[in-house]
Amino acid sequence: MQMIYNSPNYCVVEFPNMGNVSGYEIVDKHTRREIFIEGLLAQRFRTSVEDLIASEPSTEEIEDFLAQFEGLMQQPVVLH
Repeated sequence: MQMIYNSPNYCVVEFPNMGNVSGYEIVDKHTRREIFIEGLLAQRFRTSVEDLIASEPSTEEIEDFLAQFEGLMQQPVVLH
């Protein structure tokens, strides 16, 4: 697992080598909710992130990109 983004609002962790595609956990720190994506959605996420990085985005643009996933974040964050 590798943290690929961390801010006061969001954290994104990549879980590589899950079959033939990585999985990603996206956490909204304010709502304490998260989503784990894999498969086709993870592939699309990775492609979108690569495109975003290529444009040298501001922090605000990265945050806006991640905010698109807030509606999918239903799982509460639980610490073990």
